[in-house]
Amino acid sequence: MSTLEKLSPAQRVTQAIESALRQGVRPWAKPWRDEGCGPPLILPRRANGEPYRGMNVVALWAASEQAGFASPYWLTFKQALALGGQVRKGERGSFVVFYKELKSEDQATGVAADAETKLRRILRGYVVFNRVQIDGLDGRYDPPALTAPQTPDAFAARFAKVPAHIRYGGARAFYAPSSDHVQLPPKSAFIDPTQFYATLAHELGHWTRHPSRLDRDFGQKRFGDHGYALEELVAELCAAFVGAVIGLPSEHIEDHAAYIHHWLGVLKENPSAFLTAAGKAQAAADYLLRLMGESAASAPPLE
Repeated sequence: MSTLEKLSPAQRVTQAIESALRQGVRPWAKPWRDEGCGPPLILPRRANGEPYRGMNVVALWAASEQAGFASPYWLTFKQALALGGQVRKGERGSFVVFYKELKSEDQATGVAADAETKLRRILRGYVVFNRVQIDGLDGRYDPPALTAPQTPDAFAARFAKVPAHIRYGGARAFYAPSSDHVQLPPKSAFIDPTQFYATLAHELGHWTRHPSRLDRDFGQKRFGDHGYALEELVAELCAAFVGAVIGLPSEHIEDHAAYIHHWLGVLKENPSAFLTAAGKAQAAADYLLRLMGESAASAPPLE
């Protein structure tokens, strides 16, 4: 058995993310450009066009970042064959995960428990290949053409539906749990409108943690501890997931090197940490997108 096969599904799916972080790259954020935010990310998609969710989004973004894949489509070896394609010899696949529900068994008898017993959720995984690694597929899996960017008014209309209390002023952006409000610098302080709305998406990710909403708590005790790092990761990923649906580039956080250092420390202590954070981030993104009248399934169709 190879070293890779000995790893748990959680460890395998985080490998590409950890590798990118060690190189100083956040795979959910496009590189900065002097003129402002880069283009928005595109949600990776299955062979049937359905977007991936949670941890798999981050893992496939990381794989695409490292290999330079332009297509958002990912297929299993068998799916490629069924569609008349063939994975090229020597290509290396990327690992994705899913939860399989199993009925609990009585440990003494081995008999399945009754219907009232809770199902166990077991993490399983499988390998997928990017369309770029596959020959013989038709044009529907090619990289999508670039579309016109969303206008600031379109972003404003979506975010106006989120009933968060927002205050303006000062030079910092943050969410204050004690008063349940988001604080932002004036709009004029931002380089361009997309950075303003990307920052707002990030802080609204924190806003979803309130007990009256998603009631999320990683046990933060002080600034910079593991609980703080995980909550910051949730807000980052939430903003990226929301941005991939509505066409908004993700935000460039301050001192990202320090955050990367924290996240690597969290991963070292708990290989499942990213899996947990990505799931919480997906829930936060779903919450915000519902308020906006959007959903991951309503992400722009790929031509």
